[in-house]
Amino acid sequence: MVSHFLYAVKGFLETYARFCIDRTGVGYYNGHMNEQIRDALSCSMRGFRLPRYLEIPNVGLYLEQTTKYVNQCIRPLGFEDVTSSMIRNYVKQGLIANPIKKQYFAGQIAHLIALALLKQVTPLEHINDLFLILNQGETYTVPVAYDYFCEEMENILYFRFGLKDSVEEVGVTSSLEKEMLRSAITAVSHIVYLNRCFQIIAEDTGKS
Repeated sequence: MVSHFLYAVKGFLETYARFCIDRTGVGYYNGHMNEQIRDALSCSMRGFRLPRYLEIPNVGLYLEQTTKYVNQCIRPLGFEDVTSSMIRNYVKQGLIANPIKKQYFAGQIAHLIALALLKQVTPLEHINDLFLILNQGETYTVPVAYDYFCEEMENILYFRFGLKDSVEEVGVTSSLEKEMLRSAITAVSHIVYLNRCFQIIAEDTGKS
């Protein structure tokens, strides 16, 4: 008899606890916090934009100037800065064209920006292969390929961070190369999103 009574009490308490959580307790708190986090995520990406090819300085930047410029472009995404020694190594590996009289121009800087982001998800040699594929023929010149990269990166990031309802089709052509690049960009966007989630949650936990 006692065991039946205790079982009934246990069932009542569990039901009441679920009611409290759903109505006024942790469930409401978590839902409210999730909404705040989503808002913070959206705000953190709003206004992000990569420079288009014609906006990149083409007057010749020295190594330190190039390093600073590239980092200004990628820093909003939360990745580690590119260093001057990294750029020197990229040149040695043939990933970036040799500087001209120690200066880097728009084509090299565009490659550096794309490289700094894509290396988060794919090996350097694969990035080099992708560059070579994209630059074959006249369809995907460096300016065309780079600007597509920028538009697609922003397109997918805005969707991932809740700034748009769907991923738009960028460009008028369809190709395996574009699908490969979109896959890499999508992977980058997931890393950016996950890192930003952890950052915002940690900041919020520190305030509470």
